[in-house]
Amino acid sequence: MANIKLIKENIIISLVSIKSHLLRTILTVLIIAFGIMALVGILTAIDAVEYFLNDNFSMMGSNTFSVQNRELRVHIGGNSNKTKHFEHIDFRQATKFKEEYSFPAITSVFTRGTGIATVKYESEKTNPNTQIMGVDENYVSTAGLELEKGRNFLPAEVHQGNHVTIIGSEIASTLFPKKIDPIGKIVSIGAGKYRVIGVLKERGSSVGFSGDRYCLAPLGNVRQYFSRPDMNYRISVMVVDQTKMEAAIGEATGVFRRIRKDKLGEDDSFSIIKSDNIANMLIELTSKIQIGATVIGLITLLGAAIGLMNIMLVSVTERTREIGIRKAVGATSRTIRNQFLVEAIVIAQIGGILGIIAGILIGNGVSALTGSAFIVPWLWIVLGLGLCLIVALVSGILPANKAAKLDPIESLRYE
Repeated sequence: MANIKLIKENIIISLVSIKSHLLRTILTVLIIAFGIMALVGILTAIDAVEYFLNDNFSMMGSNTFSVQNRELRVHIGGNSNKTKHFEHIDFRQATKFKEEYSFPAITSVFTRGTGIATVKYESEKTNPNTQIMGVDENYVSTAGLELEKGRNFLPAEVHQGNHVTIIGSEIASTLFPKKIDPIGKIVSIGAGKYRVIGVLKERGSSVGFSGDRYCLAPLGNVRQYFSRPDMNYRISVMVVDQTKMEAAIGEATGVFRRIRKDKLGEDDSFSIIKSDNIANMLIELTSKIQIGATVIGLITLLGAAIGLMNIMLVSVTERTREIGIRKAVGATSRTIRNQFLVEAIVIAQIGGILGIIAGILIGNGVSALTGSAFIVPWLWIVLGLGLCLIVALVSGILPANKAAKLDPIESLRYE
């Protein structure tokens, strides 16, 4: 009880001292707050970005992979550079893979029609930046999409190239305001007329890109009306049993090498990419940014520690006579030391709390921009408060010891 009472008394004395030197204390608190804000804010923002990447790039699930065309490769050797060109995946190869791939999985073939289409309904129209995708009946499942209303394509519609479409939520809200039901309405995509049979659930946006600005059309239709030379097709495979992913990829490689007529000993003329690979690569990059942010925050906190030590040394000098009086009436050196340590801790924790609040707000500002969930970074909060305590102890111990060692007689004579 006596120790608790002494701690309370030291805290009260600290607050009185802080109030009497308000401007100097505010400046020190702000230095600490900025250090913690930088640390917590950047780390919270990185957590928000990682959440966004996992939520969007891995939306198809960890049981999905895609087969796509391999990019141009440059081999440097000898006296000349040799380039190797890999042919596009054509419609015949893609559909043959879908027919021959017997592994327990859902396989989808799709292609990009155009990225600059304008979609119209009566007097309403979208900007000329709508993506038109030619897909089959399995694409919605393998791409991790969900229908908000309406239905999916039928195999017959995909094969015959019917004029039907599934639109993204952004297109639906642009073309059909006032809660008009889009299902069954006829929209214009380029020069063609299409009946809306479904609307996709909202997926959210990232900077400069929206996953809701899509129009899906049957693969046969896009091949006919958005055809271009060397049209490239992609294949998406969703494995039924996630534990058999590597086996599924191995079989897919064998089947497609045979279809593409890749010779024994040569590299694959195509790429197989797991759905979470891109997210993992970017998250690995954010971990490096996290290290840089931590270093910046720690350097700022080092400056804050020096500032706090300076204010405490000045405080000891200014309060020399007060220390002499306290020692004269019975205060021990330990009591004086603890008093100044508690004062340093109180200042540091006030700065830390303000910095944490500001950091959470800044970090979740980034979270709001990316469409991620509100994040309370408990780990960074605890880390921030712990760092503030360390800063207080490191910067407060020297002034506290100086105050404790003052001679009471000399202190009383100090002017």
